[in-house]
Amino acid sequence: MEAYTALRQFADSWGLLFMAFFFVGTVLFAFRPGSRKSADEAARIPLKDD
Repeated sequence: MEAYTALRQFADSWGLLFMAFFFVGTVLFAFRPGSRKSADEAARIPLKDD
């Protein structure tokens, strides 16, 4: 059980911190200035008639 305890402590501390930074980075990437045009183009891809 020692390995489980060590992995659990790592996930509770550094894993949580990593996931929080990843979430904030993803949100900032999605809402960055200038991304509206590329998001609109990506949203129209299924509607294109090729």
